[in-house]
Amino acid sequence: MLLSGCVPSVSPPPGGTRPPANTAADAVSAGLARGPAIAALQPGNAAGALDAFVLSCPGLQRRTDASGLTRAGDWAPACAAARTWPRAQAAAFFAAWFETARVGDGSSFVTGYYEPEIAGVRTRQPGFDIPVYGIPADLVRARRGDAAPLPDGRQPLGRYDETGRFTAYFDRGQIEDGALANRGLEIAWVADAAELFFLQVQGSGRLRAPDGSVMRLGYGAVNGWDYTGIGTVMAQQGLIGTGPGQYPGSMQGILRYIHEHPVEGDALMRQNRSYVFFRENPAPSAVGAMGVAVSPRTTLAADPAFVPLGAPVWLQTDRPNVGGLWVAQDTGGAIKGPNRFDSFWGAGAEARQVAGGMSARGQALVLLPKGTLDRLGR
Repeated sequence: MLLSGCVPSVSPPPGGTRPPANTAADAVSAGLARGPAIAALQPGNAAGALDAFVLSCPGLQRRTDASGLTRAGDWAPACAAARTWPRAQAAAFFAAWFETARVGDGSSFVTGYYEPEIAGVRTRQPGFDIPVYGIPADLVRARRGDAAPLPDGRQPLGRYDETGRFTAYFDRGQIEDGALANRGLEIAWVADAAELFFLQVQGSGRLRAPDGSVMRLGYGAVNGWDYTGIGTVMAQQGLIGTGPGQYPGSMQGILRYIHEHPVEGDALMRQNRSYVFFRENPAPSAVGAMGVAVSPRTTLAADPAFVPLGAPVWLQTDRPNVGGLWVAQDTGGAIKGPNRFDSFWGAGAEARQVAGGMSARGQALVLLPKGTLDRLGR
């Protein structure tokens, strides 16, 4: 999902299936093997990946790599070379400076996300009655000792109640029932609750007012509840499929179900207790978790425990448009585990169509600076 430096949303395909859970803590413990030479691959989209890699280099050299694969200084030689490398010879750049690694068995599952545009306004008016909330001041991480830490060592998100006790933050249903009303948190208003729901799933997007003006929203924070894919819930209820009374497992199919069954649709959305808060994004383009602009058909959301954020990734899948080189520049609340990726497709009707139905399986290789695998004993 599109985030501004935090864990997004991002977003499994509504109705898509997930691979089995992986209990490894990072890429090294998941199992690491040397992959084929880059020259032996077909590095499609090399020029786009080179541009994205250059943008990612400052973050790569500043961040602590949670995957256990690299150190900040490992990237310096490739980043220095990338700044002046001719785009026409981008494939040669990756062959010259990188080696490939297979994390786990390399079996990848790739979904899609995009930057949605929905009807919305800054100031409430007739027909625009659904609030878009900014970040509440009482949404905080627990102080040490007030709650058990999360598996990654961070303290959980929640709030302190009137007695000073730490508790879970309001969930989707409570917020939609008015838990945050009249607190001055409304930064915009939209016309369609289901469209706002999927804007939250994507993590950012645009609001277009009747006068044609546009407000871009960026990810602000999440309420701390786990993400629940409502497509999976629909599948469990027998609502996904091609039979009578069933709907396609795409985002478009799920939206149609919600619109055609508003009472059941509202209850369905509330099963995803996770809720995303936004901030206005003044940048001219969407920004990902690394704080840089994300690029259509180039940016991947990945789990930073298994892929260094900013690293190139090579994909070969059963969907030809998802093959070739990408760069891991974003994260996602549902994008967890080795070889689980979310591909970014931009904005507009075509991006919505491609991302909403994306579900690709294949193989993934992470590109690492040459010498990394020798240092890791692989």
